[in-house]
Amino acid sequence: MNDTPSRLPLNRTTILLLVLALAVIWFVPLGWRHLLPSDEGRYAEMAREMFVTGDWITPRYNAYKYFEKPPLQTWANALTFAWFGLGEWQARLYTALTGFAGVLLIGFTGARLFNTATGVFAALVLACSPYWNLMGHFNTLDMGLSFWMTLTLCALLLAQRPALRPACARGWMWVCWASMALAVLSKGLVGVILPGAVLVLYTLIARDWALWKRLYLISGLVVFFAVVTPWFVLVQQRNPEFLNFFFVVQQFRRYLTPEQNRPGAFYYFVPVLLVGFLPWLSVSVQSVRHAWRQPRQPNGFAPVTLMLTWIVFIFLFFSASHSKLLSYTLPIAPPIAMLIGMYLPLVTREQLHRHLAGYALFFVAAAFAALFLPRAGSARNPAELYAEFRGWVLAALAVAFVLTLVALWLNRRGLAGGVGKRAGLGALTAFGAAWLLLGTIAGTGHDVFGRLSSGAPLAPAIKAQLAKLPPDTPFYSVGVLDHTLPFYIGHTMIMVEHPDELAFGISVEPQKWVPTIDAWIERWKAERYALALIPPSTYDRLVQQGLPMQVIARDSRRVVVMKPLPAGGAAGAAAVSAPAAEASAPLTASAPPTAPAEPASAPIPASPAHP
Repeated sequence: MNDTPSRLPLNRTTILLLVLALAVIWFVPLGWRHLLPSDEGRYAEMAREMFVTGDWITPRYNAYKYFEKPPLQTWANALTFAWFGLGEWQARLYTALTGFAGVLLIGFTGARLFNTATGVFAALVLACSPYWNLMGHFNTLDMGLSFWMTLTLCALLLAQRPALRPACARGWMWVCWASMALAVLSKGLVGVILPGAVLVLYTLIARDWALWKRLYLISGLVVFFAVVTPWFVLVQQRNPEFLNFFFVVQQFRRYLTPEQNRPGAFYYFVPVLLVGFLPWLSVSVQSVRHAWRQPRQPNGFAPVTLMLTWIVFIFLFFSASHSKLLSYTLPIAPPIAMLIGMYLPLVTREQLHRHLAGYALFFVAAAFAALFLPRAGSARNPAELYAEFRGWVLAALAVAFVLTLVALWLNRRGLAGGVGKRAGLGALTAFGAAWLLLGTIAGTGHDVFGRLSSGAPLAPAIKAQLAKLPPDTPFYSVGVLDHTLPFYIGHTMIMVEHPDELAFGISVEPQKWVPTIDAWIERWKAERYALALIPPSTYDRLVQQGLPMQVIARDSRRVVVMKPLPAGGAAGAAAVSAPAAEASAPLTASAPPTAPAEPASAPIPASPAHP
């Protein structure tokens, strides 16, 4: 089936140690960075609100109904908060787990489908590719979706192995159908449309009609709908407006129209993949050529053709979309890693020497370019931040350069796995570790920007003031949606004038917002207690108008103010119940609530204190 050498100088203990080393590097830094807007803050806050309210059916964001995506990741993050408390690493744990599991899955599949060498190298390629590594440490939906889609692909590949017992083949196909359902619960119809389209295209390209007899269609569909149906039924029962918005607006119009304002050229994802697989570019063409020559299995199934179809179709599908984000093509990363993993054991020491020497020079050139990072400074991100980040980038490049020199030395000595003239596993592992640590160190250093954009340094002062006020004190967000601050202060905000991505939630619960700043000013004047988050430019304008405000926290991007306390001050505030705001309610109590499953505009109990 595969001419890749299968002999590797590894026993189970060595493999376990490599997995443990990867786990340490993968999971330890999760809490070293603040949450970034918009995705990280949004999905962390949605999970916090789900955990606090106890409503596991209707997702909410800032206390507004939010049906843009299904709830699987929100469920996982809410459970993580329930088990481990609130924090950055907890918010990223599900993403990191799915990313790590994807590495193990592609390694297991490569070993079972081809041989041990392919499995080990495929896992190495995926773990150390910047695309998979960085997205595995960012709280967004695409890594979870990519894992479940990868499990769909891998389970299908494993189920089609020749001479497999029927019960085993059926079990793998049930895993395939169930993981496809979980992909739908992760991000919607792409979880089933993309694998289905790939299967049809593969059948036409490979003329493998017999495959359809081995899909266990009837029992598989039962498994699929048993997993995917309950939430859709329950959420529609409680929210009659759900189906139209979720399927028509978010699933079809999002793809077919530019209304999401995420444009990009057709070649948008080409540089994404070039940078995302930068460590392995010099062997990419050879990897595809080698994979294409692989024969079919005795049962007529062609796993390489299926993987190539998966890669090309999904790449073209998102390239044609009117809405593009860097992470959309992430599901094609695992099969790309598999194709490269099939070829790496064939690389000679001479080829690897040229590969490593070229990247050593690349790191030197990159370090020189990094010296000029402060020139990218702007009013929003001052040059001082870039200068601080430069130190992290230089440190990351230095570590990568040293490990690449180690890889060159190991390759020259033929240590740690060289078989004949073949490249050694030790050299490739050292080179992979160079890129893994490069991404980890530079990614951690990016927090010099994340600290400011998150607003987290303002949280202690805001929470201290909130503690002095009645629990139903309204907190307004004037003309802006701050994606991260609500999570850090444990409090939702009432939108004023600018609905942003909460427009749908506001349309079905219009009493939960204030449509104009003038209307908010009148409400502000009438409130006894109130807080507001305001952009600096708007704050300056309101000061000129003489609006009574007391600043309790501010940075270059936001000003948080409170209504000046009446006579009696904060001491009286704790004893007085402020009029319940008709709009969105705060989430600021000290224990998880036993709230009804469908909160309306009544005050929502608060979350446990943020550590």
